[in-house]
Amino acid sequence: MTFRPLNDNEISILTNQGCQCENWKQVSVHEPFLPERVLNVRFSGEVKIGNMDSTISLPGGIQKSCGLYNSHLHNCTIADHVYIADVNTLANYDVETGAILESIGSLLVEGETAFGNGTAIEVLNEGGGRPLILFDRLSSQIAYFLVLYRHKSAMIKKLEEIIAAYVKTKFSSKGKIGEHSLISNCATLKNIHVGPYTTIQGAALLENGTLASGKTDPIYIGHGVYAKDFIVASGSKIDGAAMLTACFVGQGVKIGRQYSAENSAFFANCEGFHGEACSVFSGPYTVTHHKSTLLIGGLFSFYNAGSGTNQSNHMYKLGPVHQGVLERGSKTGSFSYLLWPCRVGAFTAVIGKHYENFDTSDFPFSYINEVNGKSMLTPAMNLFTVGTRRDSAKWPARDRRKDPNKLDWIHFDLFSPYTVGRMVRGIETLQTLYENASKKQDYVTHKGITIKRLLLKTCSKYYEMGVKIFIGDCLLDQLKQCMGNESLEELTGKLTAGNTGNCQTWLDICGLLVPAQTIDSLLEEIEKGTYGSIDDINNQLKKLYENYEPSKWSWCVGLIEKRCGMKMNQLPAEQLVQMIMDGKTTRVKLNNMIINDAIKEFDEGAQIGFGIDGDDEIRKRDFEAVRGTVDTNSFIRELRDENQRIEQFMEQIGWKKEPVSENADSRTVLQTIIKVIKSQ
Repeated sequence: MTFRPLNDNEISILTNQGCQCENWKQVSVHEPFLPERVLNVRFSGEVKIGNMDSTISLPGGIQKSCGLYNSHLHNCTIADHVYIADVNTLANYDVETGAILESIGSLLVEGETAFGNGTAIEVLNEGGGRPLILFDRLSSQIAYFLVLYRHKSAMIKKLEEIIAAYVKTKFSSKGKIGEHSLISNCATLKNIHVGPYTTIQGAALLENGTLASGKTDPIYIGHGVYAKDFIVASGSKIDGAAMLTACFVGQGVKIGRQYSAENSAFFANCEGFHGEACSVFSGPYTVTHHKSTLLIGGLFSFYNAGSGTNQSNHMYKLGPVHQGVLERGSKTGSFSYLLWPCRVGAFTAVIGKHYENFDTSDFPFSYINEVNGKSMLTPAMNLFTVGTRRDSAKWPARDRRKDPNKLDWIHFDLFSPYTVGRMVRGIETLQTLYENASKKQDYVTHKGITIKRLLLKTCSKYYEMGVKIFIGDCLLDQLKQCMGNESLEELTGKLTAGNTGNCQTWLDICGLLVPAQTIDSLLEEIEKGTYGSIDDINNQLKKLYENYEPSKWSWCVGLIEKRCGMKMNQLPAEQLVQMIMDGKTTRVKLNNMIINDAIKEFDEGAQIGFGIDGDDEIRKRDFEAVRGTVDTNSFIRELRDENQRIEQFMEQIGWKKEPVSENADSRTVLQTIIKVIKSQ
């Protein structure tokens, strides 16, 4: 953009319109310049003014002429079609095209700043030792490496060097207000970078931060918000007098209703309302909605905090030990309490107050209850609840991220090598505990938690259901790639082509499900300096994300071979058919158990308080008007429809539910299965 100096006539007009400047030579303009659109403005430093020959639309449909009104501009560049009014101080900013700034106390950059990039916060352990460096391309996976892999000191050093090099590019003594941003009715905004299409309305204080907004997924900052030393990623909304100090807010996050957080990170699609967070690592889909809830020193993901949830360790000796892990999909009931350190397995519901330190990571889909002051584990029982199944379906549907450049890589599978691998280990552990327990024992203990002895065999059978469903589904997914006319040798060859059947441990890297070995390799390459930038690392993480399905199948092959005691390409057709059908019939059984759990929400006990002024008939009608019926509930209908599709599948392939050996030729059945699934 070309600028020219003001002429004498323009200076005279501006002066007559209440404008002031100690040195008009430092003010330059772009053609066409309309001096009548600059009123009561004080200029200082070097100021450049763009084209103002247009109008803008304010909220409520109000149209106003672009221009500069009743403000003080110091050392600023104003692009075309900008409206600035009643800004007491606007200093050291480039204001991009179409921006609207109105009724602001101060909006300024002081000194050289990286706008929150490079801020180190203490997450997971408030006592320190796990610093997380903030920057505007931070992903949940890179954060996981920085915070959880402190033992890999050489890798950490290299990763921090890469981040420092990136942060260095963000330093400037001049800020930016992105194109088509709206900032109005704010008090103090200092050292902030505002990305395009950001809306800031009524913020109390924003200091040392970046709002990494964009056209496809803008950021909203609302009334009374207080934030210092922060990064906010695209698509997030912070409102309702929320207070954030030293925080990262990832993509699609919602924070409001006076939520308070310090030294905390919230990744994709988290929600924080009313409560409080301190040194929290909130992985994707962490949700806390209640005023009395305190999350402190924990790692969470896909987590739902019940009202009054609290964690702590006040047994001060060398200092507080506020550090615990609730693996993906966990929930805590109202007024639950956990004494850190603890580790809770995936998709586990925690109810009551727990004053013992325990590790249930090998027992996913469980209940942890407080019974007479003891922490009691009921393994596998959360497999059959409505909430677990609904959660697995709702998370993908509730992904608010519209930015094409997503930061966090997230897998949503309920049954994955990560959870199924834990179930396999759970089965082995439960069997060992059963074999070693005396029949005179009512309870056994394992890693700090108590389990009823009589549940050991039953719960291992429940885990087995999940394993069968996983194997059956994986086999069907792979068979879709086959034609259906191959010989058995050709078929099993295709199923195992290039596949070593690696049944290694899998990890949940804060949303990314991946074999442990590949993470070790990635971290080794970072340590060696193979990847020189944040983009390089994110590209490698993207490859791991995209390789999920083949990696999952490779793991499943290893699991099948381990369970069958032979290589995949040696399995007879009847065994393949049996595994597929075991998965289908077990799925029906599991669905029926979940349906039965859902039906409980429609029984007479659930209807208490309905039809308040009527008889039993009125109560029933009132309940149905509000909650519906078993037959009309969409979730129950979905499960029943799934069961019906499975029954139709069995009919199409001629499955009679007898053992495989009593069916027609298993090779023919396998060919029919392929034809049926390819036609669906």
